[in-house]
Amino acid sequence: MSAAAPVSSPPAAPAAGIDVRGLAELLLLGAIWGGSFLLMRIAAPAFGAVPLVELRLLFGTVVLLPFAWMARHRLRPFLGRLAIIGLLNSAVPFVLFAWAAARAPAAIGAIANSLTALFAVLVAWLMFGERIGLRRGIGLVAGLAGVVVLVAGRDAGLGSAWAAVAGTVAALCYAVAANLVKRWLVGLPPTATAAATLAFSTVLLAPLAVAQWPATAPGGLAWLCAVALGVLCTGLAYALYFRLLDRVGPSRAATVTYLVPLFGVAWAWALLDEPLTATMAVAGLLILGGVALNQFRPAPRGRA
Repeated sequence: MSAAAPVSSPPAAPAAGIDVRGLAELLLLGAIWGGSFLLMRIAAPAFGAVPLVELRLLFGTVVLLPFAWMARHRLRPFLGRLAIIGLLNSAVPFVLFAWAAARAPAAIGAIANSLTALFAVLVAWLMFGERIGLRRGIGLVAGLAGVVVLVAGRDAGLGSAWAAVAGTVAALCYAVAANLVKRWLVGLPPTATAAATLAFSTVLLAPLAVAQWPATAPGGLAWLCAVALGVLCTGLAYALYFRLLDRVGPSRAATVTYLVPLFGVAWAWALLDEPLTATMAVAGLLILGGVALNQFRPAPRGRA
């Protein structure tokens, strides 16, 4: 769903209208997660993908670690599963998005990230036999068409094509992780689960990050972006997302999926002067249209 896609599926909250405060928090979360692509675009060339992600994981873990500590006895039987989900939901996709950000406009990653919701449906069908249905099938076809457009677009160069591929694989990792969580970690506290997966990812990625640490010291702006990625876009954003899940329910909280690419493109345009090309616009419309079809739930018919 996002650059830091949540790993837990807490129980659905009662359906309730979203108030002004909830709407403001939803917009804030979209702005934060959309901004993560801007921050990676700035910091990834200075740090390299793996060292940058290691810092992001470390700072995010520090913010959320108290939640994991409080639930440590409940998490202990699931350590192996938490490590696997940490790789799929944090370490691998974060590295792929950071790698892409060093080579292509931030909008590429932001748009590709939106595929998570579509891939979650596809993975549920392929791995667990869940029905897709006609409406969701059309949404998947539209989303995959958007991937083709994004990868085949020539207006941003070959580097953008590979960045789109990396972002697509990252979204697929998020989708696999989301499906595993629903089956492996039912009933665990969601914020504590997120903290534990971040902690495992931090430990597992550390040796590679040390080996690839840049020979030239990154500048102050790159460090500021790295800290913001971890503290704001990972740690605090998780906390805000789970707060929204509790206050407005999963279906309304999921609308952040549509806000992330919009903010990602807007931040890159406003602060980095990166244009929105025709290829990005068409791909974004196809992908977000597919997401809309997959998330739409027709109202039940009233009884006669």
